[in-house]
Amino acid sequence: MTKLEYPVCTVPDSEVARLKGLGFLRDKTTEDRFNCRIITKNGRVSSDFMRAAAEAADKFGSGKLAMTSRMTIEIQGIAYKNTEEFISFINSKGIECGGTGPKVRPVVSCKGTTCQYGLIDTFSLSEKIHESFYVNYHNVKLPHKFKIAVGGCPNNCVKPDINDVGVIGQRKPEVNGEKCKGCGLCAKMCPMGAITMVDKLPVIDPQKCNNCGRCIGACKLNGMNTQKSGYRLYLGGRWGKKVGRGIPVNYIFETEEEILSAIEKTILFYRENGIAGERFADTIQRIGFENVENAVLSDDILKRKEVILKDE
Repeated sequence: MTKLEYPVCTVPDSEVARLKGLGFLRDKTTEDRFNCRIITKNGRVSSDFMRAAAEAADKFGSGKLAMTSRMTIEIQGIAYKNTEEFISFINSKGIECGGTGPKVRPVVSCKGTTCQYGLIDTFSLSEKIHESFYVNYHNVKLPHKFKIAVGGCPNNCVKPDINDVGVIGQRKPEVNGEKCKGCGLCAKMCPMGAITMVDKLPVIDPQKCNNCGRCIGACKLNGMNTQKSGYRLYLGGRWGKKVGRGIPVNYIFETEEEILSAIEKTILFYRENGIAGERFADTIQRIGFENVENAVLSDDILKRKEVILKDE
């Protein structure tokens, strides 16, 4: 097997580190070029945004753009000497770069807003999360990187439950015995096999039901109603060298305001209790999920917000 060899970097280590904090990752196949991550807020951009990004790639880079796993766009092959001019150019077009470091990372969202299975407005929520925590918390240092993903339904297309915080749209069903005709269509439509027919009435197994709401939409006679709809919050998932699924908070948040507040309390808890270099999943394991859940479901930690954000 041929050993791969790469050129020696001619950019000082201090500059490589500084530029990484701005979203520039060194291209190891070159002596002095970088790939810069530009932020998309929620994975949806305008045609003007794409034209500006393409122009920046032609003007300062190799003319190539790459999609990252976090739904940011990477403009490749930017020479070290052109990095400052590149930043000025994209900023003039209303585009930001970044997305690295021990802080809240760019938000990932599925297209639940427009998807047939989407139960929540994922684009709207993701943009609010971006403004509230990626932008407003940008100078807040956390123990480690902190990733957030929003999925419109339990199909988990963007894998929310393997992020530090994951949000999944929910639609919890309940049987309306007065209107149910016992046809069994809801049981046939349930992808989880959570519904069985007993004495011509559907019975929902809460251990199997994932609150996707398909049974509700299948019944045209209102024999299956929505008991509660909103957002399920998963905490402590991660993907990488260590893999783990997040744990769901035992509550369905019903409004955007509620789920945004819960995310903020989670970030504050991590900053207050996490150890430098410790992923949120490890913080939860060390402290106990019940303690984290209690903090997220109460408002006590918000009373200490100013102190937590100020404390080094």
